[in-house]
Amino acid sequence: MANSAIKINPIKSILVSQPKPVDDRSPYYKLAEKYNIKIDFRPFIQVDPVTVKEFRKQKIDILNHTAIIFTSRNAVDHFFGICAELKIEMPADMKYFCISEQTANYLQKYIVIRKRKIFTGLRTAIDLLEILKKHKNEKYLFPCSDIRKQDIPNFLIENNYQFSEAVIYRTVASDLSDLDNVYYDVIAFFSPSGINSLLVNFPEFKQNQTRIAAFGPTTAKAVIDAGLKMDIEAPLPNAPSMTGALEIYIKKVNGIN
Repeated sequence: MANSAIKINPIKSILVSQPKPVDDRSPYYKLAEKYNIKIDFRPFIQVDPVTVKEFRKQKIDILNHTAIIFTSRNAVDHFFGICAELKIEMPADMKYFCISEQTANYLQKYIVIRKRKIFTGLRTAIDLLEILKKHKNEKYLFPCSDIRKQDIPNFLIENNYQFSEAVIYRTVASDLSDLDNVYYDVIAFFSPSGINSLLVNFPEFKQNQTRIAAFGPTTAKAVIDAGLKMDIEAPLPNAPSMTGALEIYIKKVNGIN
């Protein structure tokens, strides 16, 4: 990905390293319209399911568990995908522990949720851990990616919970070769995997005048560890979203009161 050698102070273009929002009311569209800025979307990572053969090598008996922990919709999709291929039907008394209400609601794509025992966190893994503390006697299954945060497995291990961790999908770098020689004033990242994808695709990447926005402390750390400069950090106390943090920065550098 090429970078302009000429310093451009105002923000005129932003690349968001996520899929394009399907909702026309997305705050990104409002941001683009309000400040007359070009905002493009491109996922820097993609999710590939493991094969049934690969799953079987993990020697995990799904039905030998009483509860399942879901931390994303990807986990839900790929878990039930594996179950379908193995012709496994979830028993009615299986319990589901979901990181957020959004993830819990997504379960209805695969099960009748009003007939199931579902426990829901507010938004973060920390919220979910508080719920898990009240259900220590379950035998948990944690379907996840090959790249995942340590908080939930560490909690289960440290507190002697019975659990199995099943890698059901992989997070890999997308092919971004078509972005070579393309310049954006800002690139917004949401995970360390996104930073890794940038460097996998462009090993000689020079930041130059590109501003980098990072959402969350682990993403921010990945930016610094990669030797890049982080210009925009989210969430902020006065801006809990990436769009909010971007708007504050745009108003600052574009001289808007």
